[in-house]
Amino acid sequence: MNWQIIFKETAKKDIKKLSPSIQKRIAAKIQFFISQPNPLAYATKMLDRDAGEYRWRIGNYRVLFDVKAKTIIVLVIEHRREVYRK
Repeated sequence: MNWQIIFKETAKKDIKKLSPSIQKRIAAKIQFFISQPNPLAYATKMLDRDAGEYRWRIGNYRVLFDVKAKTIIVLVIEHRREVYRK
């Protein structure tokens, strides 16, 4: 069974704020992660679970997400200096 990905409205707004080149880079990397048998092997488990269960590091950007069964729910996509301040 393949992994499914869902973007919350906040994540959609976050990615729209970024430049097109950064958007392409993030989209390509997320596609790579979910095409793998275990995308969580590339993720780091978060200590503060309020922001999300896991994160992927894509350059200077962080993708925070939760996992339900084989569904990845992307919550936030922001620059590393901003993402943990909320």
